[in-house]
Amino acid sequence: MERCVFLDTMNQIIAKNIKRLREEHKLSMEELARLSGVSKSMLAQIERGEGNPTISTLWKISNGMGVPFDALTVRPKKPYEIVKTAELQPLLEDDGRVKNYALFPDDENRRFAVYYLELDKGSCWASEPHLRGTTEFITLFAGSIEICTDGQRLAVEKGESIRFKADTAHSYRNTGDETAVLHMILFNP
Repeated sequence: MERCVFLDTMNQIIAKNIKRLREEHKLSMEELARLSGVSKSMLAQIERGEGNPTISTLWKISNGMGVPFDALTVRPKKPYEIVKTAELQPLLEDDGRVKNYALFPDDENRRFAVYYLELDKGSCWASEPHLRGTTEFITLFAGSIEICTDGQRLAVEKGESIRFKADTAHSYRNTGDETAVLHMILFNP
């Protein structure tokens, strides 16, 4: 039985995608820095596959280019794909206490993306607004979290699911005594 082997790390995939998208949009490094609010030196470092950009930094870049976040993390296409979370390099936030694994990033043939997230006890992640009309669907498999969106604080417990508009700033906070484990589907209209 054939197994999927990922030759590129997530940072290398992100580097290739940002460079390709920047060139497709005919943006110089300076123009992308201005549009995204991310410094030219940081953009150059990311395009070289160096460092480990935060989720927030990648959101700024995707919003600056006007593309879905997942366009930065999409892996090369295959007719099928088995994804092992243990083999993926997560995107990190809150000093590594929030781990976001891009299981099936969005691509031009699909308007949604699938993520697996782990939020360590006491961790918090403030997300940038997604593209207009984006909706998040979350199911919590362990722990408890609070999602703040549109001026509301929403408690979500193990075994519960939530749907909300994600085109405004929103945040996730682990409110429990254990690691919160969740599955997220991001729908881009």
